[in-house]
Amino acid sequence: MQIGRFKIEQLSEGFFELHKNGDLQKIHPERLKNFREEDPLGKQSTAIGIDPLLITDGQVNILLDTGLGWGLDRNSHYKDTSNVVTNLSIFGLKPSDIHFVVLTHLHYDHAAGATYVDSGFQTTATFPNAQYILRKNEWTYALEKSQSGTQSPGAGYRLDEMYKLAAENRLHFIEKERYHLVPGIDLLLSGGHTPGHQVVRISNKNKTAFYLGDLIPTEYHLNHYAMKQMDEDPLQAKKFKTLLLKEAFNSGAILFFYHSLYRKSGKLARDERKKYVLLEE
Repeated sequence: MQIGRFKIEQLSEGFFELHKNGDLQKIHPERLKNFREEDPLGKQSTAIGIDPLLITDGQVNILLDTGLGWGLDRNSHYKDTSNVVTNLSIFGLKPSDIHFVVLTHLHYDHAAGATYVDSGFQTTATFPNAQYILRKNEWTYALEKSQSGTQSPGAGYRLDEMYKLAAENRLHFIEKERYHLVPGIDLLLSGGHTPGHQVVRISNKNKTAFYLGDLIPTEYHLNHYAMKQMDEDPLQAKKFKTLLLKEAFNSGAILFFYHSLYRKSGKLARDERKKYVLLEE
């Protein structure tokens, strides 16, 4: 998809079952169509997609979130599982070609692919030439949560391998509410889901898009607030979501969803009940 000079590609890792304790399990797409009475999917667990975003303009390559990174570690059991490195190769890019990695937040389903364990059993940056961009208060909050042993429902923090990135000064912490990464790419502090959660605004040549992270994980969250148990500050999340959707609707912006199963992106319209609906691009 093209947004002005930017070419945008979604790097799908596939379909997963997210359990209430935060565990993730890869599932076959056929299971989404054939629920059995005893199947916990939709009752004790949720089906999600995982879709990092690649932005490139021929000069700079930017990755938004890193996915799970399954299959990258030495002796991984998931060698046949798609991961961000495998998906980059489809578009002719190597991990070393990435200049910036923007982390919307540090929950492991968004950030685990930032590192891998190499053949020497050393934690290694997946993207060796990239700056990893995240909010300073996200890092502080993640450290507090990890050290206290308290986790929110859903995919929480698993920072063991992130410490290596911090020690190597690969993490670039930002504090401004609106951070200008490169011309046309702005990082907006949304808070809500986590204190340092951010969304990405992409704009060029009168075209605009938003990458939503976990502020609005799927198209099903456009009109329904189903994140109350997972958001750290529900009021802030709802406030920012309301403002962003209004701007996206008025400007005809494209929305990119990280956790959708099928409808990965689209523009907003309103139905006869004034509810948002997603139009295919």
